[in-house]
Amino acid sequence: MATTFLTPRILLRGLAFFVIASLVGYGVTLLYGDNLPAFVAGLERLQWQWLLVGLGLASMDWIGGGLRLWVLAREVHPRPSLGGMILAGGMGAWAGYLTPLQSGSGPMMMYTMRRYGLPLPVAVTTVFMSFVATVAFFAIAGPLAVLFGAGHSLGAKGGVLGLSLYDLFLGSLGIFAGLGVLLVLVVIFPRVIRDVIHRAATWAGGRSRRIAARLEKLREGIDQAHESVVAFNTRRGWLALVWATILSGPSHANKLLAGYVALRALGIHAQFVDVLLVQVLITFLLYFAPTPGASGIAEFLSALIMTAYVPKSLTPLYTLAWRLVLSYYTIGFGFFVFSSWVRKGLRGVGEEAAVGRAEALPLMHDG
Repeated sequence: MATTFLTPRILLRGLAFFVIASLVGYGVTLLYGDNLPAFVAGLERLQWQWLLVGLGLASMDWIGGGLRLWVLAREVHPRPSLGGMILAGGMGAWAGYLTPLQSGSGPMMMYTMRRYGLPLPVAVTTVFMSFVATVAFFAIAGPLAVLFGAGHSLGAKGGVLGLSLYDLFLGSLGIFAGLGVLLVLVVIFPRVIRDVIHRAATWAGGRSRRIAARLEKLREGIDQAHESVVAFNTRRGWLALVWATILSGPSHANKLLAGYVALRALGIHAQFVDVLLVQVLITFLLYFAPTPGASGIAEFLSALIMTAYVPKSLTPLYTLAWRLVLSYYTIGFGFFVFSSWVRKGLRGVGEEAAVGRAEALPLMHDG
């Protein structure tokens, strides 16, 4: 029997939880603002053109993320569909917003890539390498920004638990750098990682016949995924990873720039780079939020950290504009796409695929 991880019902429940928790979190910001007349007056002064800019940024969940997947997928598959990869990038972001710890993002990307002809091991490796590119981007861009003097004014900004925003930013960079080193080792020494997983699978299979029967297909998938990772441990593969790291900038543009756009929508001017670094900090912290799309937590955390820039009375309006750019646009369009899939018939997104040697991995190498 296939194991279902994501189904339309689970995703709809995630959407319902997201909406309810977001409303609760937003209600907290309204209580914190404690100035309903100022909120209404802010709506009248809202600069709507900046929300249109935010719509363009939200599209980078799809375009930027899709281009990154396409650059990576073509290293392990002959002709990946660019349109399919763009759809996979956007739908992965959509599912990530509707599941705890963004757990649905990877399975939805893989499901979409399989709809466009990519074998499951290729899809798994592509998603993994996109995560490597994300970590590498933040681990490199953050220290470079600090090296050139950006963000030092954050040291004077109030933070959390007695730490300035600059202290929190440096702490998050340290964790990203550690993850980056670990993931690079996975790419350089994929055989070691494969052997460790095989040993773990063998141990688990020895404790349960039911598990052992399922592990045979898993072992084949591990071997094929290993072959795909090996393809990236070449000059061409590393070049693709470099391009994917660069493309991680636009693919995360809505997360990095949502705060600045929301401030400008409210008519608030702030130092662009400082706000950018604060958004990097918020983005990293929300990766570990246990609620779908960090709903409830994101509203509170953003309001807490952005008090250095946003007047208390305008916090609810800022939070609304920020959330619109960060996730509401993508959730709305992603729901439209997913609904069309459901109408045409949709199996569980996490169903195990029968991936055998018939789906050989055509690795592409130039000389």
